[in-house]
Amino acid sequence: MAIEKIIFAAGCFWGVQAYIKKVKGVLNTTVGYCGGHTENPSYEQVCTGKTGHAESVLIEFDNEIVSLGELLEHFWKIHDPTSLNRQGADVGTQYRSAIFYFNEGQKKIIEESKKKQDESGKHKFPIVTQIAPATDFYKAEEYHQDYLDKNPNGYCHIDLSLLDNY
Repeated sequence: MAIEKIIFAAGCFWGVQAYIKKVKGVLNTTVGYCGGHTENPSYEQVCTGKTGHAESVLIEFDNEIVSLGELLEHFWKIHDPTSLNRQGADVGTQYRSAIFYFNEGQKKIIEESKKKQDESGKHKFPIVTQIAPATDFYKAEEYHQDYLDKNPNGYCHIDLSLLDNY
């Protein structure tokens, strides 16, 4: 087993987690906050947009089963990477599209994937996804973890059926 980590931000973290944890090869997912400047922020603080954090999902995966490239295909598919600071009804910098990487090898794969997406013609506008080194990741409050499992009728901006054809 070759375990790697990556952090995706693609709008509200509830739907991102609900979707990505079902991908074969994903071992663990944790929702939290990344990319900001406030130490150990609360959900309420992040919601103000003043902490600089994005609602994010820390993903642990076995890259012998699912590659980072394959995970990125899911990332691009489940949200609008051309929308700045907005996904669905959620608006604010905390809902921005971002990928936080852990090493230069990941950065290269992410940049190549983004370029491929930009050139694919799938998007009407240029991709605005932030690509940045992983900074401190702060685990969100427990009630946010696996939220849509606990609240099956909860809000989700992601079409979770997209995984059905995977």
